[in-house]
Amino acid sequence: MSRPESAPESGGQGGEADTPIRLLITDDHPVVRDGLSSMFARDPGFEVLGEAADGAEAVRLAQELRPDVILMDLRMPGMDGVTATRELARRGITARVLVLTTYDTDGHVLPAIEAGATGYLLKDAPRAELLRAVRAAARGEAVLSPSVAATLMGRVRTLSAGPLSRRELEVLELVAAGNTNREVAARLFITEATVKTHLLNIYAKLGVGDRAAAVAEAFNRGLLTPGTPERR
Repeated sequence: MSRPESAPESGGQGGEADTPIRLLITDDHPVVRDGLSSMFARDPGFEVLGEAADGAEAVRLAQELRPDVILMDLRMPGMDGVTATRELARRGITARVLVLTTYDTDGHVLPAIEAGATGYLLKDAPRAELLRAVRAAARGEAVLSPSVAATLMGRVRTLSAGPLSRRELEVLELVAAGNTNREVAARLFITEATVKTHLLNIYAKLGVGDRAAAVAEAFNRGLLTPGTPERR
C-alpha cells in the first residue's frame, strides 16, 4: 500500500481517454464542497455531477446520477459516511467510494474499508495526490494515504502472533482452490470487503504479501492440506 502512482490526466471508469470521470462530492461543510467542486471543475478529466451534504443525500444522488466516484466524508449529521457506503453496496450502486476525511485512526479506517470503500485519503492531501487518487479509484484500484496505510499495517501486525481464525481458514481454503474474492464472498455469504479484510489479516499473520504466498506458506505450516474445497 503506497501513495497512488501517476496516471493519465483524464479517462473515466471505462478507460477512455476522452471520457471525464463523473464525481459526486459528499461533505457536510459547504466550503469544503465548494472548494472540491471548483478544483475538479478546472480539470477537463473530471465532471462534478452533484454535491451532497450527508450520507442519505449521497445515496439518493448516487442512485439518480450514477457517478463513477463518490468523494465521501465520514463524520456527517444524519447518515454518516460508513453507513452511506454500506447502503450504496446494498443497493448495488457500482460507484467507487473514496473516503476523504480528517480522521486516520483504525476506528475510522477499518469500518470504512469493510463497508466497501475503494480508498481512504486525508483532507490535507496535496491537490495532485487527490487527483491521482480519484483516477486510481475510478479504475478500481485501492488507494490509501501514507498515514492510513501505516495505521492499517499497525493494526494487522497486532494480529500476527495469533493463529488463523476459523473464518480466515475458510477464506484461505477457498482462495487455495482458485476462487476469486467475489466467489469467496458468495460461498461464505459475506461481502467482498470483508473477504479483503480477512486476507489482510491472513497476510499479516503468515508474514506474506499476496494470495499465492499465503497459500504456499499455509501449506508449508500444515494449515492447509490437499483436498481443499473445489471451485464452483
